[in-house]
Amino acid sequence: MENDIMTLEEVANYLKLKPQTIYTWAQEKKIPAAKIGKEWRFKKSIIDEWFLHHIDDKFRDIIDSWRNKQERK
Repeated sequence: MENDIMTLEEVANYLKLKPQTIYTWAQEKKIPAAKIGKEWRFKKSIIDEWFLHHIDDKFRDIIDSWRNKQERK
């Protein structure tokens, strides 16, 4: 099983963004994150769902089809 908890740098790499962008979004509560001490942590499954919610509605059928396939696995 893969590690579902990600660091700020891992999320930035995963989303192909700069770490500073993820840091700013986490502080501004634009991306789901938990601050543990001085460090930000992210749950990959929640980041995946958050990302899907940011895809344009005109692609909703594609997203729904993909989710149905994932549920059947």
